[in-house]
Amino acid sequence: MGVAFLFFVGAFSNSVLANYGVAVVVHSAVDEASTLSYKDFPHSKHRQNCSNCHKFPSSNWKKARKDPFPDVTEFPRHESCLSCHRKQFFGTPKPQICSICHTNPGPRNSTRRKFPNPATRSDFAVSFPHDKHADFISSAEPKKKSGDVMFAKVAFSRKPVFEEGCATCHQTYKPQGESEDEYFTVPPKDLGDAYWLKKGTFKTQPSDHTSCFTCHNQEMGISPAPSSCATCHKLKGRAPASDFDAKAATAMKIRDGFVLSTWKKRTASATFRHEWMSHAEMDCSTCHDISADAAKLGGPGKVSIATCSMCHATPTSDDGGILNYEIDSKKADAKFACVKCHLEYGHKAIPASHTEAIEAQAGP
Repeated sequence: MGVAFLFFVGAFSNSVLANYGVAVVVHSAVDEASTLSYKDFPHSKHRQNCSNCHKFPSSNWKKARKDPFPDVTEFPRHESCLSCHRKQFFGTPKPQICSICHTNPGPRNSTRRKFPNPATRSDFAVSFPHDKHADFISSAEPKKKSGDVMFAKVAFSRKPVFEEGCATCHQTYKPQGESEDEYFTVPPKDLGDAYWLKKGTFKTQPSDHTSCFTCHNQEMGISPAPSSCATCHKLKGRAPASDFDAKAATAMKIRDGFVLSTWKKRTASATFRHEWMSHAEMDCSTCHDISADAAKLGGPGKVSIATCSMCHATPTSDDGGILNYEIDSKKADAKFACVKCHLEYGHKAIPASHTEAIEAQAGP
């Protein structure tokens, strides 16, 4: 539905709109919202069935990707908004409410933003039970199922170590590889031993439904169905405390949306680098617990200090453990910041779990 058509609809009476299935409900609270920012869409204030706005599959799904499959690939159509926001649509030639989806709202420009990725620009979190998917290993090789729909081949494995399964969805993001340039952005010349974000610090996560719909598609019939949005997409609760430091990210001139969103959610060490030699050699399961019990405590991203202490803590400080050194320095000077592993947490008091990890290394 083009923007020009919207202005045409604006001339219709409410009764005519009703004949087209558009419920005209204008609330005073909505009328007063003309001064609101429309940078993002607050799903928390629009609680209703997902299918009221998002139609599965979208009308353009066959053109949305190189290897298309039925999916939600575009924003809801205008009729989803009109029932409550009619006045805001037709109040000015360039209604600001349209900026949620459109880059330059107006009757002569219908260009829309890229359909948002829930991982980086959404008030939803993805509820994914890792423990139920550990045994499934997907390859990248596509296989035609029917018509123009393409799906990846799926193999089944009962290996006790699920490293191949992890790599299906999580790869090292912008790795350094063989390059000599190890930092994500250019560091100051006098950096010395100070911390600066390095390449290969983070792991990717799926940004669309491609991996999910390999199994959860209409033909295979595995629940949840691809149209059951609310099964996986849950409104975010209060964000847990993280080790992210916005000032540090600004100083480093980090503008990568994925890096920023991932960094902000790190509830353990903000500086942990997956690509570092010794880290890259370990199994994912060494640090990440995907059990159902772990999911209740924060999920695979919540890593215990006990995992780190296996390598970074020693019975005594003389044995060279970095955790020992940081704790000793903090005890000697309360203003000392433990920046070897942390950004925000490093300025706070030493948690009991850290001293207990040292004691565990020392033994009885």
